[in-house]
This record gives sequence, structure tokens and C-alpha cells, in this order.
Amino acid sequence: MADAAWVEIGRALRIPRAELEYHATRSGGPGGQHVNTSSTRVELWWSLAGSGALSEAQRALLRERLASRLDAEGWLRLVESGSRSQHRNKEAVTERFAALLGTALRPRKARKPTRLPRAVKQRRLDAKRRRGGVKRLRGKLGDEE
Repeated sequence: MADAAWVEIGRALRIPRAELEYHATRSGGPGGQHVNTSSTRVELWWSLAGSGALSEAQRALLRERLASRLDAEGWLRLVESGSRSQHRNKEAVTERFAALLGTALRPRKARKPTRLPRAVKQRRLDAKRRRGGVKRLRGKLGDEE
């Protein structure tokens, strides 16, 4: 994050910081009356639908992969309150934002279908046969009365 006007998401994408909205709120935690009244908790809000830095393909991919994190209007909200400094919380939540988008935009590895070895299939069938035999022995005896 060398450039103050952009948030770097990998090598291919940069999000303008003007698209990010920061809100400082009171941080929770222990304390009595009039204690911890500074607003150090930072919320980052970013509109996926309103972002001009994304292509339509990137927007669709992010909408799919971040579906559980987006609200109904397409806003992404991240919160950070780990530090007692508002500035450090702002940096931390921005780094989390960049990492989240970076992982969501990374292409997934194609799954290589694998075959079960013959010995594994045989062991499974033998175990089923043994189990069936045990259950058969538990049943009623045919000719005895």
C-alpha cells in the first residue's frame, strides 16, 4: 500500500480509496462510567455494485464468492477493533479488505478426479460382506422350534 490514493489488490487490480467509507465508533470492552469513550473501532464500508474499478466479470465473481458477507444492497462491511489506536485499526481493516478481495479474485484450482485403488474397493466390499454375515447370524434360526 505504497500509494495513498489506491488500495492494491494483487498486481492486476487497484481500488481507489475514495470508494472506501470509514466510520469510527466506540469500541466495546471492560470499563465503568466514562471509561473508554474514544472512538477507536473502525468500520470499513465498500459498495461492490458502485465500484468503478471492477470489470463485470470481477464484479460477478466477487458477488458469488462474497455472497455471505454482502448485505442486500451489495455493501461489504468489515470491522476492526483490535488496537487502541484508530489509525492502526484503519490500516488493519484496509489490509484485511485487500486480502479478502485478493483471495476471492484468485482463480480456483481445477479438481483432478482421482480413482479409488482396487485394493481399497476390495477392502470395502469385504467389510460389507463380513458385516452382512454378522447380521445374518443374529436373525431367527430357520428349522429349530
